[in-house]
Amino acid sequence: MFALSSASMINPKNYDSRRNNSTLMLFDRYMYPQVDYAIRRRLQTHPSHIQRLELEAVLNGHEGCVNCLEWSTNGRLLASGSDDFQLCLWDPFRRKRLHAIHTKHYGNMFSVKFLPKHNDALIATAAADKSVMLFDINSSQEAIYTCHCHGARVKRLATAPDSPYVFWSAGEDGVILQLDHREKHTCRSEDNRVRLINLTTYIDTNAEAKCIALNPVKTELLAVGANDPYARIYDRRMLTPSSSAAVLAAESFDNGRPIPKDCVNYFCPGHINKNNSKVIEHEPRAITYLTFNPTGTELLVNMGAEHIYLYDLLNAEQPVFLNLPEFKLAATTCLEAEPDNCAEVTIPKCSSSNRRKLPENIDEYKKLGNELLENEQYLRAINTYSHAIGLESQWPVLYLNRATAYMRRLWFGDVYAALRDCHKALRLDCSYIKAHFRLARALLELGRPQEADECLKELIRRFPSYANNHGVLMLNKDIKENRQTTQSQQQANEAYNRLELSDDEFYWRSKAKDYSLRFVGHCNITTDIKEANYFGYNGDYIVAGSDDGNFFIWDRKTCNIHSVYKADSAIVNCVVPHPDICMMATSGIDHNIKIWSPLDGTTKPNAVTGIEHSVESNQMKMKTDPFDISTRNLLCWNG
Repeated sequence: MFALSSASMINPKNYDSRRNNSTLMLFDRYMYPQVDYAIRRRLQTHPSHIQRLELEAVLNGHEGCVNCLEWSTNGRLLASGSDDFQLCLWDPFRRKRLHAIHTKHYGNMFSVKFLPKHNDALIATAAADKSVMLFDINSSQEAIYTCHCHGARVKRLATAPDSPYVFWSAGEDGVILQLDHREKHTCRSEDNRVRLINLTTYIDTNAEAKCIALNPVKTELLAVGANDPYARIYDRRMLTPSSSAAVLAAESFDNGRPIPKDCVNYFCPGHINKNNSKVIEHEPRAITYLTFNPTGTELLVNMGAEHIYLYDLLNAEQPVFLNLPEFKLAATTCLEAEPDNCAEVTIPKCSSSNRRKLPENIDEYKKLGNELLENEQYLRAINTYSHAIGLESQWPVLYLNRATAYMRRLWFGDVYAALRDCHKALRLDCSYIKAHFRLARALLELGRPQEADECLKELIRRFPSYANNHGVLMLNKDIKENRQTTQSQQQANEAYNRLELSDDEFYWRSKAKDYSLRFVGHCNITTDIKEANYFGYNGDYIVAGSDDGNFFIWDRKTCNIHSVYKADSAIVNCVVPHPDICMMATSGIDHNIKIWSPLDGTTKPNAVTGIEHSVESNQMKMKTDPFDISTRNLLCWNG
């Protein structure tokens, strides 16, 4: 009787915090069937499973690069598309190919999607031949629906869990189509009623749509990635498919109604966002993949020639470069640093004792990080500080030291990450002079000499005794020289033909929100179909492929690399976690699909041991000249 009454008190929605022991969770699964799904979700990324992850099976059957993978809703089937124009359906648990449809595509297949609520029978495909097709695997090899409305390669498809008949496509013609397979479709350009968004209208004629995703909870929100670094989220309730090619220009009208500017929000890392001028240089970076988390509160973006960024949609803010916390002096107090000879001094209200005393375990991490920093092992130093911050986030010295490591390492985005850390340190302790000084240096390195000058002058105003400090004097000299150089460069650049943004595009970019987390280590420059995905319902890990033939797993909490696996002879493009259990499917240039799951063996033959070397090599590749990157994108196998 007691067990039955206890069962009625268990809420599956709150189960994640109830057990930490896998044995007890399995016991609850046996005793309380209503928490079975919650237990499977919790065990999906349990540390004991992640530690034993290895290659379980190789699925052979394709005769070309496998460019796209998709699990069915229930996780029993895996669909794949390839350069061989075949749509294959697999049972990975029995390591068996169930169907092989020889489509009439004549270009590389880039996307496959199960349409929801059709018992996993309807699968849509998109390819480089500018076409979208829909197949019923229970009928014949012929497509039951075809669309040729795109004017360039179709890179991605998207579905919404509440829309069994409507799906969306993104093409390199800059167009997003909204397709309903219940409607008869003729693909007549003069009567095209499926066009939802046309990026070329308000960017330029070279705008391309690279990827697309629907929010799984708020399905009215549609995310689009293009051949620039801006992730766009549209409210499609404000959009109506139209024959007009200018459905999103401010001067255009949708059935007589002006398109409101608040129909879209932009997201872009602060160090990349150039929102101070309507005339900009063409951007070599592009978004190769984006996806929402299962609860629809975050957007994960894999950026070509850059890193992976996570945007917190509920709390995202515009980037902050210079916004110093208020600085007020408090009453006199006793310095704890001199307990035997206490001296009364006046200190700021925001001064924090956190700088003086650290818990023993945090202090050990700090000392190790400092040692690694001095030995120029910047990756390991940053990981050490990040791990300590993950344990306790209220110690400003950890942020300051990590900022120092970032500014010495100098990978893409590192200086901006250092600036963000300086802000965090100053919010914890506004009297932290080293953080204030390093913030000014970071502003200068980011090409913002005027703000660096303001920051340094404020430092001297707040701390007059540092006016003649050697470091302060040298930084002041660097700022003056940089301002003169910047003015000369701006005059020289005026002679070059650059992109001029429309009023709307400039407005949207100027309001772009900044990232929350950043995941570095992989390389994404050779193909423009490289994915990044959440692993685990709560997004405990982030996974993505790389140009070095590996796939990476990052710890979501610390952003540190958890592990790296060799998964392809050349490039890994797809890393797709199973929706419910600890299993992943990967694919790339090789003509097969690899299945990964926890194994009982003690050896891990595919685990990469020299992670630091692989990561540093990838970052060197990332610094390849943008022209070379563009050339490789044109010549690569499947991008």
